[in-house]
Formats: sequence, structure tokens, C-alpha cells
Amino acid sequence: MSATTTNPYETGEKAAVPAKDDGGLWAYLRSYGQRVRGGDMGALPAVLGIIVLTIVFSAARPSFLTPLNFANLLTQAGPIVVLGMGLVFVLLLGEIDLSAGFASGVCAAVLAIMLTTNGYPWYVGVAAAIATGVVIGLLLGFLVAKVGIPSFVVTLAGFLAFQGTVLWLLKEGTNISVRDEVIISLENEYMPPMVGWALGGLTVLGFAATQLIQQRNRRRRGLPAMLWQVVAFRVIGLAVLVGVAVSVLNEERSRNALFSLKGVPIVVPVIGVLLLLWTFVLRRTAFGRHIYAVGGNREAARRAGIAVDRIRISAFVICSAMAAVSGILAASMARSVDPNTGGSNVLLYGVAAAVIGGTSLFGGKGRVLDAVLGGLVITMIINGMGLVGWSSAYKYVATGVVLLLAASVDAFSRRRSAASS
Repeated sequence: MSATTTNPYETGEKAAVPAKDDGGLWAYLRSYGQRVRGGDMGALPAVLGIIVLTIVFSAARPSFLTPLNFANLLTQAGPIVVLGMGLVFVLLLGEIDLSAGFASGVCAAVLAIMLTTNGYPWYVGVAAAIATGVVIGLLLGFLVAKVGIPSFVVTLAGFLAFQGTVLWLLKEGTNISVRDEVIISLENEYMPPMVGWALGGLTVLGFAATQLIQQRNRRRRGLPAMLWQVVAFRVIGLAVLVGVAVSVLNEERSRNALFSLKGVPIVVPVIGVLLLLWTFVLRRTAFGRHIYAVGGNREAARRAGIAVDRIRISAFVICSAMAAVSGILAASMARSVDPNTGGSNVLLYGVAAAVIGGTSLFGGKGRVLDAVLGGLVITMIINGMGLVGWSSAYKYVATGVVLLLAASVDAFSRRRSAASS
């Protein structure tokens, strides 16, 4: 038998690993199976969903797996994934932010006004948009943490108020075009092929170095360490995945001989940087551990000396700031901002991305990576059904069913975890 250790404040979920390498790979797999049966599924449902959707849509429409559509999937997923990343922080506390969609619309409107109406450079517009998101987050967090109003009520009020704010900023319906080349390039331009390969290589090398350093530090402290076979499998798996993705994206996608269309979309490294940043914050800082602690048991965290109110306000600030980044990407994709920016189903897709990826609605469990995986699932449903020719009605129904299944898996996991404990 192999002993296990659990550190929910490090990963947001049960992180049981074999205590020694002596048990071998089979012992590790058996331990993993026990954790899955015990309710610790992690991102497994989302990964299985991506595999199933790929098989189904590629069988129904072979064009689903073409390099052109693969690039379209990544760019379409950008705003959803980024919004989901911000919502993860709020969901980890067991809270909700119903205003995040229209908050992104407000920030996008600020960006468009700064760039087009006032003529400021792109970096001033981006700074103003993110600053607007921070102010929105401070307001929402203060009302929830200090005044004591439930987050559902506060953010529902924000949902209505920010919708009106977008209309006011856009003068009751004006469409503002975004012409700044830097902003437009975020969702509409691609990196040179060699830069894509270099970035992919750095990603794999960085991941491998992180895994090896982590292993060395844990062994030095006498803590359980991951099997070297598992580490090698992770590194090789990532290398294969990145290599295939970069190779496909570097293929010529243009059907016009007059111009070339190939390379990794610029939005991919943007999302990658945000993923690294917030993953580091949650897993390697005291602030991240406090997020998990407050989400797991607020009163226990308070008694342990954690500044609970400050943590809650900070989570809403991060969520709204990420909503601002999502709004910037949405404005880049559409090359304009209108009253529908951030509206319609934007919020629902953001929440669905986080929950489908594995973040718990009850707080205390989740990762920023969940939003990436869940966002890909949502985008694949939208994109694949569009290629098949199904109407929007079927897309909404399918997305709702997938979200319900994800919430059911979350509830089942919690019951199994409680029973196994």
C-alpha cells in the first residue's frame, strides 16, 4: 500500500500522490482510480468532453478538424476563457458574479471611447479599461464583504446597472469601430511560424523544469513526490500536444494566393501568460492559499487570522479586471463595440466554462486551467453545431445540458468526497 497526502490549499482539490516511488506506476494508477471513485475527478470530465466532441463533430463535418477551423476555435474561445478565469476566483469563494458579462461590455466601451473618440494610444485605452474593471470589482466586493449584501443580489443589480451604463456610454446604441492595429491584432493576427515553434519549445521546457524543480524540492523536504514515469508522461504528452498544435496552425490556411494565413493566433500566448500568472497566484502564494481556505470554510479561515473581507474583495477585483480583458478581446474580435458587447449569453458561457472545467459551485475547489478546458468545450459546441448547420436553439439546449451535467458531476463529487472522508 502507498500512503497519500492531501493538500487542498495547494491545488483546490485532493492532491493525493504515492508517498514513494517503490509502488511503481501500477500503484499510482490504482491510487488515481481510487481518487476518481472517491469523487476527485478534477478536469477528467472536461477532457473526456473535448475528446467526444472532437470525434462527433469531425465525423459529422470533416472540416471541423481543418487548420482553418482549429485557428477559429482558439480565437473564438479567447473572450470566454478569459472571462471564465476571472469567475473562477469568485466561484472558489462560493460566490457568484452575474454582472461580469456587462462589466466586460462597460470596459470595452471605455476602451473604444478612449481610442476612437479621444484619440489616445492603445496602452492608455487598455489601462483605462482594466482600471474601470478594478473599480467595478472594488464596488461589488465592498457591497458583498463589508455591507453584507448577498453576491447574487449585488451582481444582479450590477447586471442591470452596467447594461444601462453601456447604453449611456454608447449614446443609446452607437456602434464604435475599433481601428487600432495593436488591439485588432489580438484576435485577428498570427505569429510567424518560427515564433510559434520557439514559444511552443519554451512552454515545454518551462513545464519540464517546473516539474523537476517541484520533484527535487519535495524530496529534499521529505515530502511525497510524483513518480518519475508520471512526470515523463506529462512532459512528453505536453510536448506532443504542443508540437501537433503548432504544426497544424503553421500550415497555410489561406484560400487566396494573394496573401498568406498561417501561424499561431496572437491570443494564444495572451491566454497562456494569464494562465501562468493566475495559476502561480493560486498555487504558490499565501493569497492563493487563503482563497481556498475562505472558500472551504469562511469561519475557520477567519479564526485562523485570515483577512476574509480583504480576500473576498480581492476576488471580485480580479474577476472584474479579467472581465475587462475579456471585453478587450471581444472588441478586437468584432473590431467594434456596440450595446450587445458583453450581453446576450456572454456571462452564461463564462460561468459554464469554469464549472464545466471542474470548478465547484460550492467553493473551495477549482483551478484557472478549468476555465481554459471548459471554454474549449463551450466553443467546440458552438463552432461544431454551426458547421453542422444546427440552429441557435440547439446550441443553447446543448450548452445547457452540458452545464447541467457538469453541475451534477460537481454535486456527485462532493457527496462521494464526503462519504470517503
